[in-house]
This record gives sequence, C-alpha cells and structure tokens, in this order.
Amino acid sequence: MMTDNEILKHIDHTQLKPFATWKDIEKLCEEAIQYQTASVCIPPAYIKRVHEKYGEKINICTVVGFPLGYSVTSAKVAEIDQALADGCNEIDMVVNISDVKNGDFDKVQEEIRILKNACKGHILKVIIETCFLTEEEKTAMCKAVTNAGADYIKTSTGFGTGGATIEDIRLFKKHIGPDVKMKAAGGVKTKEDLIQFLEEGCDRIGTSSAVSMLQGTQKNEKDY
Repeated sequence: MMTDNEILKHIDHTQLKPFATWKDIEKLCEEAIQYQTASVCIPPAYIKRVHEKYGEKINICTVVGFPLGYSVTSAKVAEIDQALADGCNEIDMVVNISDVKNGDFDKVQEEIRILKNACKGHILKVIIETCFLTEEEKTAMCKAVTNAGADYIKTSTGFGTGGATIEDIRLFKKHIGPDVKMKAAGGVKTKEDLIQFLEEGCDRIGTSSAVSMLQGTQKNEKDY
C-alpha cells in the first residue's frame, strides 16, 4: 500500500477556478510546500506573484490554451513564453479538439511539436480531453503526443463533461511511446482512486482535493 507521502509526490496540486483569489492560491502553495506535492498548477496570471513569494520552494505548473484548446498556435506559444518568463517550470497545454474531431492529426502533432520546442526543455503535458473523443481518436492522439516529443499525455481539463477513467489510462499505456508519461485529471474523487490511478501507471494526478482526500475531509465538488 502506498503511503500518503508517496501519493503526494505525484500530485499536481491544482487551483484553476476562474474566480480563484490570491488567498486561494496562497493556501494551495502553502499546502504544496507542507505536503511536498509534485507541483502547484495555477492560472497564468498568478505565476509571477507565486514565484516572487515562494521562489524555489515550489514547482510551478500552468495551463495554456485552457480549457477549450482552440486558440491559434502562435497564441499558445506566446502564453508559454510569458509563463516561462514569469517563473513557470511545467506547461499543461490543451490540444485543438476541433482539429482532432476533424481527423487532422498531423496538424495537432505539429502544434504539439512547436509548443514542446517553445518550452525550452521544460516539461510539456498534453491535455487531449478524452470525454469528447472516440477510442480511435484517443489512440491517434497517443501517437501524436509520442511523435511530437511531449513529456506527458493528460486525460482532461476538469472543465469538460467527464474526467479521467481507468479505461483511458489502460488505452494510453497500449499506445504511447516509452518516453511518454501519463497524467490523470478530473474524476479522481477518493484516496482509493488516487492509488488505483498511480498503480495503473500514472506518474501525475491533477486534483485540487488530494490533501482533503487523504485526510478524509473532501467535499463532492467539481475538481479543477
């Protein structure tokens, strides 16, 4: 059985509510430092302030093209450039889901490649928003993420109609390359869920509720 500390090292401690206050972000960061989570995942507008207050105490992750994914590639690159300048270390991007639904997988792969280059060696996680995709589209995205050289494939934004499922993680495992890791987000509701996703091979889990899950105090809220 995994210990709580082992679980927390795989958590991207997340606060992406559109109405998140500075007090909310401070609470997130203090918890991340106390419990030694893998990162905090925060809105781009808060990166600089968090970096100035907490410096190297905290690993900052942010989102790009979030949550709908249909920003043009140049806008996503500009978001990455600003995030890195402000002190971010990891980027969670959303693919252009319309391109995926149109079957234009080469275009999606090229955008991921461009954004990975823009990351300048920093980690890039690719959100494919599984709730909107067929199994064939998910499989194609596993290949696109792998071929583009991204670091992670990620299930969900938390803003869609559904979140991570064990079935999707098992599908990912079959079709991603050996250098691609997996991140589950959305739909992870209990400590048992955390353990199961990690045991299935996820390297990261994005959730706002990991601490409360482990303490048994979580509320049944939308997880983002």
